[in-house]
Amino acid sequence: MDEAVGLLEGELSSLAVADLVPEDVWFAFLRFGGRLFHVPDTPDADGLLFQYGTYAFDGPATFTLDLARQFEVSDSAGDHDHYVQVHCELGYRLTPALEALGSFHSWFFHDAGTDLEEWAQGLTERAAWTAIRRLKPTEIRVYQERV
Repeated sequence: MDEAVGLLEGELSSLAVADLVPEDVWFAFLRFGGRLFHVPDTPDADGLLFQYGTYAFDGPATFTLDLARQFEVSDSAGDHDHYVQVHCELGYRLTPALEALGSFHSWFFHDAGTDLEEWAQGLTERAAWTAIRRLKPTEIRVYQERV
């Protein structure tokens, strides 16, 4: 897990920033999401999150597409201690069309018995994906946080 941010950045490094579109980032994120990590043997210990919405965290409201991976971290006794999330956020200038998309989130967990490709396909079939998949983001951030 300590190498997760570097692995995601490695997947993204092959993309030309000037030509960056969400579809390319999505495929890089899915490659990263398909890698298996050593996590505790507990339900939902390794999950992927696809979420979007309009937020005003550090200034004016922007539309944000956040692709995240969450890992459970256990203490020395094997009990839950905290989660670590690795994020790839794409920010966009707010337009009426993006604001009209509202907000949405969907989780995938490796141990849930569902297929990663099916989950990903279902998300790309959403009308919102059609609206954002070819837009150029104004910002991309990759970071890790403890939650």
